Amino acid sequence: MSRIGNKVIVIPAGVTVEQNGATVTVKGPKGELTRTFSEAITLEVNGAELTVKRPNDTKEMKMIHGTTRALLHNMVVGVSEGFSKALEMIGVGYRAQMKGTTLSLSVGKSHTDEIEAPEGISFTLADPTHITVSGISKEAVGQMAAYVRSRRSPEPYKGKGIRYVGEYVRRKEGKTGK
Repeated sequence: MSRIGNKVIVIPAGVTVEQNGATVTVKGPKGELTRTFSEAITLEVNGAELTVKRPNDTKEMKMIHGTTRALLHNMVVGVSEGFSKALEMIGVGYRAQMKGTTLSLSVGKSHTDEIEAPEGISFTLADPTHITVSGISKEAVGQMAAYVRSRRSPEPYKGKGIRYVGEYVRRKEGKTGK
């Protein structure tokens, strides 16, 4: 039995869910998200609750059932609250600055890395070493945060690089010098 797929999605006030065949559109105060799901899965809207149903109990249907419910829940949360990922830069001279909607990273290279914010994603800087990536799509926010982190991943000897806030970087000892 799919435990995730059987959970009911609570639709907050101000959010509407529309289904047109296999395409589902979720509209809310922060924006609108559209996604196409399997046609075998059915959605039932009962007032402020959304239930995802599957036609049978095969292994493939159980997998699609849980995934569909999780994606729909992320869409509902995204258009009502939004998602964000926080990154921090560790290293001497490592800093970030905004140039319009472009994020400029100085991370110990001979040039600066310029990252243009795609549609639906925004960058904010609390200070020159802390970056927040935010948007309504959990998938897009996570992908962009991973891309920013990949510009200079944390290295294991001194720990320098871009990492998620709270991320543990395992450190290595290095040479003993004998």
